Amino acid sequence: MAGWTIGIIGGSGLYDVDGIEDGEWVACESPWGAPSDDCFVGWVGPVRVVFLPRHGRGHRIGPSELNARANIDVLKRLGVTDILAVSSVGSLVEDRPPGSFTIADQFIDRTKGRASSFFGSGMVAHVSMADPVCPRLSALAADAARAGGAQTHVGGTYLAMEGPQFSTRAESHLYRSWGCHIIGMTAMPEAKLAREAELPYALVGMVTDYDCWREGEEAVDVAQVIAQLSANAAKARAMVMHLLRALPAERPASPIDACLDTALITAPHARDPNLLAKLDAVAGRALGK
Repeated sequence: MAGWTIGIIGGSGLYDVDGIEDGEWVACESPWGAPSDDCFVGWVGPVRVVFLPRHGRGHRIGPSELNARANIDVLKRLGVTDILAVSSVGSLVEDRPPGSFTIADQFIDRTKGRASSFFGSGMVAHVSMADPVCPRLSALAADAARAGGAQTHVGGTYLAMEGPQFSTRAESHLYRSWGCHIIGMTAMPEAKLAREAELPYALVGMVTDYDCWREGEEAVDVAQVIAQLSANAAKARAMVMHLLRALPAERPASPIDACLDTALITAPHARDPNLLAKLDAVAGRALGK
């Protein structure tokens, strides 16, 4: 079995990770456009780490303008085997307060107009998203979050909204009625694209606020979010280091590593060579068979 290369996508407040050794910022081009930033590549013990700040250093890019295809593509090009995504979220339930972490296991996608697939006319594929996260990586993340001092909830549905505006009260109550636990603006289409790139994916939601559903309480604003970010980021950095140091020496194979084997549908003679060229990193293994 090959070793691990863990891709870490840092969300709001997590713009770097302490403890990565022999690290350097590495530029990587993508046929899907510009990624959010260069990637910081280094080591934690025997584990190779590739860190990408989702919004760019300095938080330059809004949620609707993120080029998620380029971000996932460059992680794949840099040899990432598994992705740990860290995101700031709002809570839609009372028992997941600000400062707590949720290890999401389901998503509802309410985003609009975002490029959500690497595939299309000339090379069609349909991956399963029934179980959208990697259970083994999510379990490791849960253990690491607890070890890092975070109140941790295992499992939960993440409502991905468009943004950049926060929810209306009616929307917040609607999402609660659907059984959603947390709400954010960035996990979709990121999780879908990770699956298309055959990358096991886990998402840790760091709660900053209660959105706007609580009666008699002020609605969320940026000042409230920023006030919670620093404490969350410290626990997130601790979580990341605990996870990296707890990984088994050898990376076991995952069914997600080969999920495109049952997803490609376009006949070989009908495939668009221009699209195939863009898919060289994310789908090269399956297309080369």
